[in-house]
Amino acid sequence: MPSRGTPPPGPDRRRPARLRYGPILTESLRTASATGTPAAREAAAALLATPGWRPAPSRLAFAGNARQAIAAAFASLVRPGGRVGVEALTYPLVKEIATRLGVTLVPLAMDDEGLRPEAVTAAHRSAPLSAVYVQPTVHNPTSATMGDARRRRLADTARDLDLPLVEDRIWSFLHTGPDPLAAHAPERTYLVDSLSKRVAPGLTVGFLVVPEGRVEDVAAALRSGAWTAGRFALEAAVRWLGDGTVARLVTAKRADAALRQGLVAEHLAGFRVRADPRAYHVWWELPAPWRADTFTAAAAARGIAVTPGSAFAAAPAASAGASDAVRLGLGSVAPSELARALGTLADVARTRP
Repeated sequence: MPSRGTPPPGPDRRRPARLRYGPILTESLRTASATGTPAAREAAAALLATPGWRPAPSRLAFAGNARQAIAAAFASLVRPGGRVGVEALTYPLVKEIATRLGVTLVPLAMDDEGLRPEAVTAAHRSAPLSAVYVQPTVHNPTSATMGDARRRRLADTARDLDLPLVEDRIWSFLHTGPDPLAAHAPERTYLVDSLSKRVAPGLTVGFLVVPEGRVEDVAAALRSGAWTAGRFALEAAVRWLGDGTVARLVTAKRADAALRQGLVAEHLAGFRVRADPRAYHVWWELPAPWRADTFTAAAAARGIAVTPGSAFAAAPAASAGASDAVRLGLGSVAPSELARALGTLADVARTRP
């Protein structure tokens, strides 16, 4: 069983929609700018809207995927050698992005709601931060989601410290929770999302909602990094958003994720598992004397891939709480195979290394 958290293309693994390839191929021969097309901006604004917030289409920019959108946000905000605050456990590819851009990641303390605002203040006063990257909704890997009050506190903290926020909402489509940080601090929040989880990783578009007056800075970063979205993907995205394909996939994936979380609850009952019933991953704090490295090896010997917690540690100093935990990605195999893998992992965890 692979350990990736990517959801399947659809419960039946068929193509999400039949496209009219002729018109799309015609449009795809044209150049796509970093700010997309008027139709793309309107479609993305509608997709990203929440009950209490809707981005202005004029503030949209487009990348090839969410990783590129994050990289563009960092590149536009942080000079080489700058410091970016991140949750102590964070998206692993952010570490790669930071390394390539010459940016230092500063691990910030978390609790059951995610990033703690007072940790941002303490880190910034110790040595100035250039920005803060945060996953407030269905955090990867812990599945934590911030409540509205915490989001307001974090937005106020960023405003008081004059810090930009890079808000990663890649998993937000699974959770109809609070409005984004961008709703509370639009003047300093760079919101990142994409179609990769909603649709499929092979044909995706990354979205960036940028503060007023900063669109050109981000567009320049996208162009210089060759991170702009391909025209084919952009045209396909507009059509899928307009004809309801994306909405249907989201509905199906929410049901699919809930089914898989039910399997986790059944097979890992009695273990310390942090999960959201809507997520495609879980954080498993292993029973003693298991450690993440030995458990990962034992799982691999049985043909099952899990990710050791240390892969998510923002820095070695932040890895202490991750050395006895693993993340399980739930979306890469059929539910029946997932059930068998979970049962095997539970049996392994009940033995001694």
